[in-house]
Amino acid sequence: MAKTVLGIIGGSGVYDIAGLKNARWQRVESPWGEPSDDLLFGTLAGVDMVFLPRHGRGHVHSPTSINYRANIDALKRAGVTDVISVSACGSFKEELSPGTFVIVDQFIDRTHAREKSFFGPGFVAHVSMAHPVCPRIADALFDAAQEENIRCAKGGTYLAMEGPQFSTLAESNLYRSWGCSVIGMTATPEAKLAREAELPYALVAMVTDYDCWHADHDAVTVDQVIRVLTANAENARRLVTRVAPKLGPERTMSPLGIEHVLDTAIITSPDKRDPALSNKLHAVAGRVLNR
Repeated sequence: MAKTVLGIIGGSGVYDIAGLKNARWQRVESPWGEPSDDLLFGTLAGVDMVFLPRHGRGHVHSPTSINYRANIDALKRAGVTDVISVSACGSFKEELSPGTFVIVDQFIDRTHAREKSFFGPGFVAHVSMAHPVCPRIADALFDAAQEENIRCAKGGTYLAMEGPQFSTLAESNLYRSWGCSVIGMTATPEAKLAREAELPYALVAMVTDYDCWHADHDAVTVDQVIRVLTANAENARRLVTRVAPKLGPERTMSPLGIEHVLDTAIITSPDKRDPALSNKLHAVAGRVLNR
């Protein structure tokens, strides 16, 4: 039976968990550049865990400057088998009030200044993103939230904007008209790269504000976001603590077959593949490189 190694991407409030055993920070090198920070390795409820501060400790990386490729590659090199992302967001729905956690199941990508794929000229691959979230992990997160009495909604569309500025009123109203549930700056290309790395992925979007469409939130401020985010941190720790044993030390495959998406994604002939790019893809695509 394969072993679960659960990767958690989030902020300092997420990885500061009581009961994390054998905790140690370790640098993981990546051919894609520098990850956001060292990785924190440990064990929780018998499950091996690897935590990655998305913005770096002290929040030194903007949403655009995060090296998403290095982050996912580093997690893969660390042996991670499943990824839970925890991220602050704004809400487009009255019922998704600040403090609510949303287990999203869809994304709309409006970012434009980021590297979004491990593949490229000389080594082309196309993975499906029709269903970007692993339902096995999403179900476990929702069940854990209910058991911890955390206000949580299951399902919803996350609009990923470039940032770092917050939305204009026109943008906020446009995204609401599209039926989006929440808005944030980091879920893509993170989710896309996790899929290319054959890592089942789920996102917990923690609502900090209503975005500027709401009459009471027409000017979102950093102070406002941080105040609610700090209040959410304890719930995030409780959620991660509760979900770890649900996923368990003995791993179950994703019902979407995410662990084998590259079997049908790579299109470049073996004799035409760029050797330099192939070498960089060793961790992400090593399972299929020699076919």
